This record gives sequence, structure tokens and C-alpha cells, in this order.
Amino acid sequence: MTLEIKASIVGATGYLGGEMTRLLVDHPNVEIVDLTSNSNQGVPVWKFHPGLRGILDKEFVGLDIDGVASESDVVICAVPHGAALELVPKILEANEDVKVIDLSADYRIRDPAVYTQWYNKVHETGEWLGKAVYGLPEYYFDKIKKTRLVANPGCYPTSAILAMAPLFDKGAVKADSVIVDSKSGVSGAGRKLSEQTHYPECNDSIKAYAVASHRHTPEIEQEFTAHCDADVKISFTPHLTPMNRGILSTIYCSLKGDLTTDEAYGLYTKAYSDKPFVRVLERGTWPETRFVRGTNFCDIQVTVDERTNRAIVVSAIDNLIKGGAGQAVQNMNIMFSLDERTGLMATGVYI
Repeated sequence: MTLEIKASIVGATGYLGGEMTRLLVDHPNVEIVDLTSNSNQGVPVWKFHPGLRGILDKEFVGLDIDGVASESDVVICAVPHGAALELVPKILEANEDVKVIDLSADYRIRDPAVYTQWYNKVHETGEWLGKAVYGLPEYYFDKIKKTRLVANPGCYPTSAILAMAPLFDKGAVKADSVIVDSKSGVSGAGRKLSEQTHYPECNDSIKAYAVASHRHTPEIEQEFTAHCDADVKISFTPHLTPMNRGILSTIYCSLKGDLTTDEAYGLYTKAYSDKPFVRVLERGTWPETRFVRGTNFCDIQVTVDERTNRAIVVSAIDNLIKGGAGQAVQNMNIMFSLDERTGLMATGVYI
């Protein structure tokens, strides 16, 4: 008998909500129950996500926490940072069998004081924060399988953590030497228009933003430290790039001892040999965002600059898929004991 998962998305009008809906429509084990938007009740879903015209005959509904919790096996929360703090516990407590995947940052940071420092919100749901599992399947598969609450990782952190974990696990990296330089498509800022993402402001240009102050910094440091024998502090600079989607991260780190490119490459091929969504590219080929567009893959390449004794790692992901909705589906599959690849193996658009 085929497992059927009843899934709902809270806050389904945004880019991530749209990608979640698109992926779940094609998932062979999912029935979509509710797609919520309090400000767009009764509006056909395809009005916000035109690609679903003629494919999904549903309208947005207002959020009824008890209703969505009782009717769903899993609820995906695609609401802004801060909003999930109160929403997630209410859903979990309304039905002891329902599972939640939160796409915000509200349950990613394990230390509530650090969360408050970076997000200017007091975290008062310590019980659920302690139960949340950081949803990076390549490193937390077993914990994801057993939890009711997954904190879906951020897009920049996903690209950085997957890129650096094998070197940290080897004990090869000086903890105070890591520089993360990332370029993101404009969709990473969400659907709401701002001056920074207004077409004349971002087209035909590339710019750094939130220099030394981006909110994903503590999330990256937390997970780097989990793979290291010391507290890791990084220099992280994100850039806005005139493309719709994709993240390319180039990461530089000083090595503790001698490590050749061949040895480093071997660490990566071994670490990800059984991880279906991480592709360590063949030697001489470097990741590009167009190679992963519309897919749940993370492409990685590594080299060692023996002249400076630094490793350089480059990763590419689609910020809306492996950096968001696709990773959420991967986590959902694991939580319900499905093959983690289910519903995620469609090929991307190369050109």
C-alpha cells in the first residue's frame, strides 16, 4: 500500500511557498490539504504561482491552526522570521501526531541568546527549540528521522556547510581563518519588493550587502563549530547578483598542516559517496549555478593552493530548492521513512 502524506503549507504565496507547492504537486506520496494566506483567502493558487494553472485547482484559505494540525500529517511553515516562534508550538501542541518543517530561522539557532542578538527577538519557546533538529540531511539524517520539528537550514548556510564539513571533520582547518564569499540570486530576498531588489537597483550590477552583519553568520558558525574542535568565527560577505536564483559560494581557509589537492579531493568523494544530492565534480570542473538550477543538488569542487597553504572550496546550489523548498521535501521524505530522493529527481533547466 502506497504511503499518502497529507501536507499543508502555511504562508504559501511567497517564492518558497510556491516552490514547495510545485514540488508537492508532483510528489507521488503527497496530498496537498491546505495552502494558507490570511490576506488572500479565496484567491486561486495559480494567481500567485501561474505555473500551476490547470495543474492545481485550489484556493488559498485562512489559517485555522486546529484545523490544519488535525487534517495534516506535516505542516510546512513558510512564514517570516519571528512569526514562526509562536506559530510552530501551537501547531505541534494542537495535534501530537503532526510534524512541522519550519523554513524560517526561528528554530535553527540552538542558543536563544545568540538568536536574540542577531534577530532582535526573544526566544521564549525553549522546549521546542531544544527538540528541533537542524535539517541538513547529509549530516543529521538519523535525528531528522525521529523528530517532529525540523528547522530547515538557510540557503547560504547550506552552501557553506556542505562545502566545508569534510575539511573540518578531518581537523585540517584553522578555526579562525575561514572566509565565506557568496553570491545569490535576487529571489533569496523573498517576494516583497524593496529598494535593494527593485529592477533598476539590481540589474546589470553586483553588490555586497550586510557586510560582517548578515543573519546567517551565526548559523554557519554554529554548524562549522559542530564539525570542529574549536569555536569557529568566520568572515561572511554575501553579494546580490542579477539573476533570479542560485548561490555560488567560494570559501577560503588556512590549513593546519600539509594537505594536497588530491588528498582534499579524496576527503570529499569519500564524505559524499552515499549522499544523493551532493555532487563532487570531476577534477578540473568548477560549479556553476546554471548546473543546479531547479534541482536539489549541491555541486562542489575543492583545491589546495600549496603556495599559500589554503584550501579553496566552491559550491553551487539553487537557493529556492536545495537552499529551501527542495531540502524541506528531502527532510519530509526522511521523516516519513521514504527514499529521500522521492519527488526530487527531476532534471534542472541548464540553459
